[in-house]
Amino acid sequence: MSTGPGAASAPAPDGHDDPPTPDAARKTSMFASLRVRNYRLFFLGQVVSNIGTWMQRIAQDWLVLSLTGSSAAVGITTALQFLPMLLFGLYGGVLVDRLRKRPTLLVTQSSMAVTALFLAVLTLTGHVQVWHVYVAAFAMGLATVVDNPARQSFVAELVGRDQLQNAVSLNSANFQSARLIGPAVAGLMITGVGTGWAFLANGLSFVAPLSCLLLMRARELHAVQRAPRGKGQLREGLHYVAGRPELIWTIVLVGFIGTFGFNFPVFLSAFADDVFDAGAGAYSLFNTLMAVGSVAGALLAARRGTARLRVLIAAALAFGALEMVAATAPELWLFALLMVPIGVFSMTVNVTANTSIQMSTDPAMRGRVMALYMMVFLGGSPVGAPIVGWVTDTYGARVGFAAGGAVAATAALVIGLVLARVGNLRLTVGWHRGHPQVRFVPRERREELAPAA
Repeated sequence: MSTGPGAASAPAPDGHDDPPTPDAARKTSMFASLRVRNYRLFFLGQVVSNIGTWMQRIAQDWLVLSLTGSSAAVGITTALQFLPMLLFGLYGGVLVDRLRKRPTLLVTQSSMAVTALFLAVLTLTGHVQVWHVYVAAFAMGLATVVDNPARQSFVAELVGRDQLQNAVSLNSANFQSARLIGPAVAGLMITGVGTGWAFLANGLSFVAPLSCLLLMRARELHAVQRAPRGKGQLREGLHYVAGRPELIWTIVLVGFIGTFGFNFPVFLSAFADDVFDAGAGAYSLFNTLMAVGSVAGALLAARRGTARLRVLIAAALAFGALEMVAATAPELWLFALLMVPIGVFSMTVNVTANTSIQMSTDPAMRGRVMALYMMVFLGGSPVGAPIVGWVTDTYGARVGFAAGGAVAATAALVIGLVLARVGNLRLTVGWHRGHPQVRFVPRERREELAPAA
């Protein structure tokens, strides 16, 4: 692995038609990284754990809504779960750069299992109150401060640089595939035996990733230089990101989208309960159909050889536009169907941003950079979720959903123009092999391409 700044591998925001290199042009096998034994173990452990995680998410949101009848309370729960990332995320990244990833994950995954089992006991014994859910959500968020950047950066140690995009994409497909099973099982449990069993299942599901981490062969991990303990490492990480436009603007974009566009627990529970009056079954259906699209988006990303910022901008625009369209859907079936393309483009945004940042970052800085990315992406929820919940309660679910989409689309458009300016690019419209083509090209090539317009 390179120990340089990583700028040379940055996914350029270009749209011109320079001949691609053979490596860039070649599409990889969709499941190439699963040939690596350690990654295969990691993947299998996460399959089981992710199903439990989705079950808990659905059960937690529905339990809060049942206890309070308030979308704002659901938003507060989401905010508390991600508040630790906002407050302590950067410090978590500093720790991850110093520590060995596998032992760190053993600790964080164990603590998350204990938290889920604690909530299960309270719920199954009938003693649960809404503040208990708030405390459990905050505790889970504290573990996530270290767990998220550790898991994100551990992937590079499992597969190496060449397979990184494929592995990141398969991780996303893994998480979203679990979304197909988890919400469905959670819906059955909620209506059949109660939310407590979903919390119990999540707690027990952590046995799988813990076992798989223990079974990995340490000698087969790709060595990554760890940052030594020292002063100013947090500031060093911030300066590193600030000096690289391909990093800072990508993080800003996912911050806007994560804060206002990805508040699906608030949006979808409100549509299921208030707009369509269809209950937990509809909420589970919305999440399941979005997962179908998300899996498709992740698998498509796994076949791409590069992560381009123009793909990120286009996907973010489409995502915001589709949310605004879905907000106006008059019937439940139409709203549900729109969850599929929303899932495709949300996952394209997620995977493209994640991969481009990891591939553009020095391995010794990866924990801090990924912590900043996750802090902005997930930590924005403490700010956005209560605001979105209040808008939804005050003006209705349709207005709240449309507003989230409008923020995402506007951010994509503005940041796309900023990146084009930073990259000295201009928009051109022309013809290529008999088809209209809109693309960004370097300013010095504008005159060369003008006749084609």
